[in-house]
This record gives sequence, C-alpha cells and structure tokens, in this order.
Amino acid sequence: MTTTRGRIDKRQAILEGAFTVFAREGYAQSCVQEIAREAGVAKPTVYNHMTDKATLFRHAMEAAARAILEQRIAALEPLGTPGGDLRATLEGVAHALLRLHTDGRSCALRRLLYSEIIHFPDILEIIQESGPDRLNQALADRLARLALAGCLRAADPDLAAEQFLALLLGPLEARTQLGTRQLEDAELRTMAVAAVDAFLRAWSVR
Repeated sequence: MTTTRGRIDKRQAILEGAFTVFAREGYAQSCVQEIAREAGVAKPTVYNHMTDKATLFRHAMEAAARAILEQRIAALEPLGTPGGDLRATLEGVAHALLRLHTDGRSCALRRLLYSEIIHFPDILEIIQESGPDRLNQALADRLARLALAGCLRAADPDLAAEQFLALLLGPLEARTQLGTRQLEDAELRTMAVAAVDAFLRAWSVR
C-alpha cells in the first residue's frame, strides 16, 4: 500500500510540476530535466511514469483540467437546494465561476491550449471531456432540479446550462485579452449580474 501511495504521489507531483513548467516556458522551451526538478524527482522517474514529453504534456493538461473542474463543480453547490432568492444564488454562483475562470491556472491552461493545439490537435477533445462538458452536465443537473421545484421553466436543462455558461464566460476572452489582463472583482461582479439577468429573462417562470 505504501509503495502504491508513493507512486501515485510521485505521478501527481510530476503532473503538477510539468504543468507549472509548460505554463511558464511553453511546450517547446520546456525540458524534462526542468520538469523533474520542479516535481522534486529524478529525471528517470519522469520517464518511468511517462514515455516522452508529448505524453507528459497531454496528461498534465488533462490533470489540470480535472483539477479546475472540481473547483467549478464545488462552486455550483449553492444551486443544489431549491429555495431562497434564486437571483442572488445564481449571481453568487456566477461570480464564483468567473473568479475561477480568471485565476492563474485556468488562464494558463487556455493559453497553452491556444498555443499548442496546432501541434496537438487532440488536446481540445481531451480538455473538453475533462472540463467544460462535465461542468455543463453538472450545471444542467442542478438547473433541472430547480425546474422541478418550479423555480425555472421546465424546458431543456442542457440548453439552459449551455446558455448560462455562454452568457457568463463568452465575454471573458476579449475582456481579459486571452487571459493576459486581470479583471477587478467589481468588474466580475458586474458581469455576473448581467449574465444572470439575461439568463432569467429567458428561463424564469412566467
């Protein structure tokens, strides 16, 4: 058990170290020796877990996407219990999602995706399946419960979730200049309020 735990810990350290180096240096400029140093392991240990740098990149990107997803799903928790002020709850969730979407790890993931997708055409699908698709489904599940409770129109929760996230996250890339400009929290709150207002105009019970 101890040996297995140690191997898992080393793998996690390698993936986190790799993502840190890739985010800082870019894929082409990164080397396995530097990744090993960042992870606190020997270079051969990296190759014991990953066959080459390209494989390591794919796994590091997937692991980062999954870690980001866990935080975003946790941010949906207030929607799990119908009742109370729906608008205020949605605005709180929207603000939390915006803060997570603009944090350092999320921005680094998107920058790496944009810069390397031409060399790794499969990486978009990996990221999509490990992050946005699951977030959309998790949000749809919660919106479906709200619809059953009579808080939202009982139509298409998948579409409702897709539109909520599009209203919320759609303007961010331009406003953050592809993640190179940090937004003030007040601006994020304003964006959250605007997105929720537009969403409720379409999906509130009439």
